[in-house]
Amino acid sequence: MSAPLCSLTLHLPDEAATESLARQLAPLVSGRRTEPAGACIHLQGDLGAGKTAFTRALLRECGITGRIKSPSYALLESYKVSNLYFYHLDFYRFSDSREWLDAGFRDLLRDDAVVLIEWPERAEGLLPPPDLLISLAYAGEGRDATLTAYTARGQTWLNAIVPPPSTAPSPRQAPPGAA
Repeated sequence: MSAPLCSLTLHLPDEAATESLARQLAPLVSGRRTEPAGACIHLQGDLGAGKTAFTRALLRECGITGRIKSPSYALLESYKVSNLYFYHLDFYRFSDSREWLDAGFRDLLRDDAVVLIEWPERAEGLLPPPDLLISLAYAGEGRDATLTAYTARGQTWLNAIVPPPSTAPSPRQAPPGAA
């Protein structure tokens, strides 16, 4: 993979914060706030780290209605809003790094579509660099999200993200347990 251009690490204390991050990215990838629409986003993290929850929130905010299924078994779920295609892929079940090529998924990697890939590391470097890599890691009750831009488009998105407010007590509040 090419060298990253920049990265941002955010603490997401709960699922609402994960959804908020997805809502911030949605207008950027769908072309509502920037032109042109399209994105390639890779999502990494342990099972249950929030990859699918993030993707569902992003797809909802982009206008996808109805059931949004995890592609864990089908490998691919596709959606369309207006003239924009959304492809949600999950490589978790791949045992060979070339399986995504054999499945014909290379044709989906278009600049004018939003492509979200869970478990991209299962393709062992055969994928082109994403616009944005989102790595989710457990951090207590929440998650730490590291967003890494590999393209100018991804860097523009990172510059537009407003970090969630800190969960630390404000100067006017006493910390828990203080007298």
